[in-house]
Amino acid sequence: MAQAKPQRKLNWKEYACEMAGCAFNIFIGLSAVVFDFGHGLGMEHWIPDASARFLLTGLIYSGSGSLFAVSPLGKLSGAHINPSVSLAFWARGKMHLHDLAGYIAGQILGSVLGAVLLVMVWGHYAASVNYGMTLPGAGYPLWFVFAAELIMTLGLVFAIFAFVSSRRLMRWTPLMTWLVVAGMVWLGAPISGTSLNPARSFGPALVRWFWQSQWLYWIAPPLGGLLAVGLFRLAAAERKVLTAKLFHVADYPCIFKNVHVPHLALRR
Repeated sequence: MAQAKPQRKLNWKEYACEMAGCAFNIFIGLSAVVFDFGHGLGMEHWIPDASARFLLTGLIYSGSGSLFAVSPLGKLSGAHINPSVSLAFWARGKMHLHDLAGYIAGQILGSVLGAVLLVMVWGHYAASVNYGMTLPGAGYPLWFVFAAELIMTLGLVFAIFAFVSSRRLMRWTPLMTWLVVAGMVWLGAPISGTSLNPARSFGPALVRWFWQSQWLYWIAPPLGGLLAVGLFRLAAAERKVLTAKLFHVADYPCIFKNVHVPHLALRR
């Protein structure tokens, strides 16, 4: 008589951490968008240069994600807070499929919570910037916006893999992502809104209930993440991705597969 396969353990704590991290990132990041670009708040007078405000917004937005990565919650879940990143780690063989589903569900729910909190706190100021929605920039064809999102996400995931495959660099991954994403927001926000993250786009679109062109933010960033997996295999075939955490700490539990650095493994 064939034995039944053991059921996979669902790691609710990690999923909840991803939800909290995404909610924090969305609320803080979109609050920066509202404060820097919202009508009636005066930033356009204090900092007239829109490019400088995009850079400031990017530093705050990506900084909140990096802060979460080094927090206790981020150390537990790995601080993906982005389905594109989780999908890439899964494609690299670092995640179980059920954990990938749990992470993405947590990230999407966190995005909705963060966007709802934004509406509650900022009200009509948030409405004046479409609740921080990612939208194609005026004058840019959709194929160009799609390509921008794909290439930026590819670059981000490739950089993450490069850092977490190096014992010398891996501890600096949150600093790297802070600077890289801030630069992408600075340069890419006028083109595409710099999503890089389907969950980041979903929450504001839901509260605004506006879906025009939102499909590309669900296709381009994940596709960019998957292309980064293939490109990294070609460019650095000899290097192992050591961990699926953006800030790996050995004495924190780790639910991921094929981890090549000290960690507290959980029984599956």
